[in-house]
Amino acid sequence: MIETVATPGAAAPKVGFVSLGCPKALTDSELILTQLSAEGYQTSKTFAGADLVIVNTCGFIDDAVKESLDTIGEALAENGKVIVTGCLGARAGEDGGNMVRQMHPSVLAVTGPHATHEVMEAVHQHLPKPHDPFVDLVPAQGIKLTPRHYAYLKISEGCNHRCTFCIIPSMRGDLVSRPIGDVLTEARKLFEAGVKELLVVSQDTSAYGVDVQYRTGFWDGKPVKTRMFDLVRSLGELAKGYGAWVRLHYVYPYPHVDDVVPLMAEGLCLPYLDVPLQHSHPDVLKRMKRPASGEKNLERIARWRELCPQIVVRSTFIAGFPGETEAEFQHLLDFVQEAKIDRAGCFAYSPVNGAAANALPDAVQDAVREERRARFMAVAEAVSADKLRQRVGATMQVLVDSAPGLGKKGGVGRSYADAPEIDGVVRLLPPEKISKTLKVGEFTKARIVAAEGHDLLAVPF
Repeated sequence: MIETVATPGAAAPKVGFVSLGCPKALTDSELILTQLSAEGYQTSKTFAGADLVIVNTCGFIDDAVKESLDTIGEALAENGKVIVTGCLGARAGEDGGNMVRQMHPSVLAVTGPHATHEVMEAVHQHLPKPHDPFVDLVPAQGIKLTPRHYAYLKISEGCNHRCTFCIIPSMRGDLVSRPIGDVLTEARKLFEAGVKELLVVSQDTSAYGVDVQYRTGFWDGKPVKTRMFDLVRSLGELAKGYGAWVRLHYVYPYPHVDDVVPLMAEGLCLPYLDVPLQHSHPDVLKRMKRPASGEKNLERIARWRELCPQIVVRSTFIAGFPGETEAEFQHLLDFVQEAKIDRAGCFAYSPVNGAAANALPDAVQDAVREERRARFMAVAEAVSADKLRQRVGATMQVLVDSAPGLGKKGGVGRSYADAPEIDGVVRLLPPEKISKTLKVGEFTKARIVAAEGHDLLAVPF
């Protein structure tokens, strides 16, 4: 999607911008767009109407690599002047050279992820900035690519794990936690700007502060430890003053997550955990070099539900990992049913160039990988559907995402159990009261009347 930032001045140079990939990449895009706007650049709705184009890429799985390379090619064909940034920019090609340079040698510059400074240097070199930067026209929260009422908050970069299927550490480096004062200051600016849902993202949210040994930082003149628990508590207390939600993503199931769950029960944070479990069988997890075992994960999830019965657990899994036997795959199916994972996604294992898993023996055939993925999703969706049916008759708070005509004919929203773009939605029927209206970015109470697929149907009141 090509984003637009309105900046006055007809003579200002124009930049086309495409943001691909995950929420971590999205926050990188927001930083670049904020800097462009601060310096007086305009952004163009089309490639052809821009003086140059920036493409923020994803380089994790094959489909994402193809989408990124295709987008770069399209931008080059329509514009000719392209700067590439993001994860694909850090990937090596078959001969060890830069993959993007190999496929598209005419690009102006290539950087890796979280490289705002390097991107701006390339922009300045090929498209000199205007003489008078309009700093006062940039909103305090920066330029956001999400709807006004929700935003992603990145708390760290990189990862200390070396999972054999993943090459992200080679592109984004080891864990680097943001200073807690900076994180909380950004959160407050977002809330002040009208954000009603803050989605905390990183490569490993549970590891926040490990790299700095949980050192004490300061915010609003008070000491706060750079640690997951302290961060979540502070964010929750801050959000409460604005009537906003805080949602946690990419949470590894470390023991100290047990300390965070009571904050959910208290209402300081949504009772929702996005936990990338990937598998359940100990032998597969060992081959993956994951930091937990399936048995411990079952115990941990059970413990979370004891501490906060309404908690929703979403996760992602890999089917057909090298060496995965039918018995190990069946173990995964049994785990999903026993753990009662509320929301689950599954990828058929895809070899990624540079990943250590490529050297593992007993690769699973493509057809078997896809067949297992389909079987997994059938089981996972049955579990999810059963849990959704249990919500029928309940009253839930819903954040409205869409409400044409003030919602007189209904709209679309999400409950605490639904993260944007990855989970289901709450389809809002016309309100019972004629006087009732719905507004995007505001909360409404709704009575759940049915469950359909991944979604709920509800009547607002």
